[in-house]
Amino acid sequence: MPHGPRPSSGNPVGAFFLGFLASVVVSLVYGGIVYATYRDQSQNTVHALYVLHALLNGAVVGALVGLVAHRRTGAHVSGAAVAVLGTFFGYTNAVVFVTLDAGGLYAFRDMMQGDAFIPAKAWWGNGGGGRLVSLAGLVIAAATAWGLAHLVGRNRR
Repeated sequence: MPHGPRPSSGNPVGAFFLGFLASVVVSLVYGGIVYATYRDQSQNTVHALYVLHALLNGAVVGALVGLVAHRRTGAHVSGAAVAVLGTFFGYTNAVVFVTLDAGGLYAFRDMMQGDAFIPAKAWWGNGGGGRLVSLAGLVIAAATAWGLAHLVGRNRR
């Protein structure tokens, strides 16, 4: 039928899971980079790496979601949410990696027994500009993921 409903294309569930897998990989790579270089990092370097991680995580997730889900807006939004979560957990996992390297399993055990939210508190910062950078990273990840998913998916049928 020329004016009837079009058959839908794209796979939003597959796009979500592929975006999730890509986000996990990007976050683990970010955690590995932080783990390998944390002794030589200044506060500005930490912030720059975090923002770059947010941008890369959003770009990878958004491009994959757009390729697989095509024009499905719900999948674009879920890709943005996955990129935000990947950005947050990439940072918190890097804090855990550094804690394990600096103090070993005893430091990790003490952290878990004392306050299990230390990685999240480290992400939030000690006040000042750290909080703005933390929130900006989440906004960058979400905007990049949604924007790329929309641009890539718009051209696919």
